[in-house]
Amino acid sequence: MELKRVVVTGLGALTPIGNNVEAYWNGLVNGVSGADAITLFDATKFKTRFACEVKNFNPEDFLDKKEARKLDRFSQLAIVSSDQAILDAGLVDNDAVNKDRIGVIWASGIGGIGTFFEEMKGFFAGDGTPRFNPFFIPKMISDIASGHISMKYGFRGPNYCTVSACASSSHALIDASHFIRLGKADVIVCGGSEAAVTPPGVGGFNAMKALSERNEEAKTASRPFDKGRDGFVLGEGGGAIVLEEYEHAKARGAKIYAELVGSACSADAHHITAPHPEGLGVMLVMNNALQDAGMNPSEIDYINVHGTSTPLGDIAEVTAIQRVFGDHAYNMNISSTKSMTGHLLGAAGAIEAIASILAVKHDLVPPTINHFEDDDQLDPKLNFTFHKAQQRTVNAALSNTFGFGGHNATVIFKKV
Repeated sequence: MELKRVVVTGLGALTPIGNNVEAYWNGLVNGVSGADAITLFDATKFKTRFACEVKNFNPEDFLDKKEARKLDRFSQLAIVSSDQAILDAGLVDNDAVNKDRIGVIWASGIGGIGTFFEEMKGFFAGDGTPRFNPFFIPKMISDIASGHISMKYGFRGPNYCTVSACASSSHALIDASHFIRLGKADVIVCGGSEAAVTPPGVGGFNAMKALSERNEEAKTASRPFDKGRDGFVLGEGGGAIVLEEYEHAKARGAKIYAELVGSACSADAHHITAPHPEGLGVMLVMNNALQDAGMNPSEIDYINVHGTSTPLGDIAEVTAIQRVFGDHAYNMNISSTKSMTGHLLGAAGAIEAIASILAVKHDLVPPTINHFEDDDQLDPKLNFTFHKAQQRTVNAALSNTFGFGGHNATVIFKKV
């Protein structure tokens, strides 16, 4: 059977450097750091006391006060960011679309960890009598955000959650594209949200020694590819993308940002948290995505890397890139937008896909900021787009996302 084409017709973003797509993009191209002292809880006794929080976000500006209280923060971020994308795509109050063929696939790596923590804290502070909020479970479970989005708009198509740690929202995009390519849906609202800047979130990652501890240098702590990188900076937020079948989008006169032309998934099958040192799973996923897109490596202009600012992860990914792209690796731009946003865990793939889509749209590559010293394990001839955004033709951009457990996902976007 002939596969359908999949295009992007709507975007939404709530990020540590901007609370809508325009603000987010401006933050990226201007090299703004979203890191600062934690305000969501008292982190005084924690090894890491900073994060990339969403600023100036009051859910009651967007949601009824009573309804907002029934939602974990990750669901609030999901609803608001998806609202932006759905409005941007022209799907609000649109009788010309069939809601039976519009789905929602929403990701979260951790879900309602804040809700879980508060309920457990309340329980253990009491006398052991079980007194739990009736909304405890519905607030906490990771799939609930996709349910809320579909209920708000009456979208009756495929509806579920993808959970694969930091690759979660890339897998949501990939699954959504498959439904559309196979003709099983016309439109899918997809993406992810995360709200793990909580005591167990920060404390748990601290215990793993995964987080940067540069408390006195928070703004510059996320340092992908820098010799002194000491771990990732935890972030929160939501990113939403409306994927649509190309002819369906054309027929209704929708604006089109880019085309999702290829994707792939793989496993490192190596370690629960560390990447394969030779990047074998990453090589596999990028090669398979290129094959799925029917593209040669030489056709990629920009890679938005996973680039978390961890000692092992950055090396493994760059090793894989050089093996897949060969000499063409020196012709591409590479950048890690996590240097600005921090690591949004399950939402990372979505907001980084948006960065890739906008790089294609605007022919502008966002930078990798916070570079101070070259790492002699990384080839200095590669263009990591340090310090400043770079104008160049971006006909095709590839975005990588990798999760604990060895989950790898790659998506490729092109100009239409």
